[in-house]
Amino acid sequence: MCKGTKAIEIINVLSKIPYKQRKLVKEVTLDMSGPMNVIIRESFPNATLVTDRFHVQKIVSEAVQEIRINIRKQAIKNENEAYKKAKKKNKRYYPAVYENGDSKKQLLARSRYLLFKAKSKWTDRQKERANILFKEYPEIEHAYNLSMMFRSFYEYSKSIKEAKQKLDEWYKKVEEKNIDSFLIAADSIKIHEFKILNYFINRSTNASAESFNAKLKGFRAVVRGVRDKKFFLFRIAKLYG
Repeated sequence: MCKGTKAIEIINVLSKIPYKQRKLVKEVTLDMSGPMNVIIRESFPNATLVTDRFHVQKIVSEAVQEIRINIRKQAIKNENEAYKKAKKKNKRYYPAVYENGDSKKQLLARSRYLLFKAKSKWTDRQKERANILFKEYPEIEHAYNLSMMFRSFYEYSKSIKEAKQKLDEWYKKVEEKNIDSFLIAADSIKIHEFKILNYFINRSTNASAESFNAKLKGFRAVVRGVRDKKFFLFRIAKLYG
């Protein structure tokens, strides 16, 4: 356990593990941070580095949400201006609503979660909302389709060669659509491409480590400030069953 993420401090801790044992490590999954890359290279010289799938997908998902958020900000600005104009004329302002009952501002806010999901997993309400959203804002639909195309790169590729081909097709589509947030995401992915493609060797992820880390954080939250031993044991049993 190390406080912070300074490479030299973590390397010093890991170096306490005998070098002979560290050489046996064959694979390490990690995020896209530079310091973590240095730590693993120095500590586990024979390990294959794999950029965690969910960290990569998060970059693409955030690109979609960035577009939605920017459009929503403009919708809020327009609505505020309309409200001020109506107030000056001593009139009440009623925002226009779509057939599902959403105003523009609500439509863009309530569409957040459906943009993370595949169409096959949408509820009926989400399908209705998505149809309106994509009709009103085709740029969001383009962004959503790019994110789903990227997800399929992970879900349906069976080898590094096949994955590389699908990834190149995605790069090409991103260039065609010329959406700033996706161009930036694509550049980040290209930088880490080699380690991203290593996923298709064993399809390893950080899921178990992230789960364990979440339990540690929960444990720390429970014991913070606890002095009574019986109460402490009760809290631990309740948290972890």
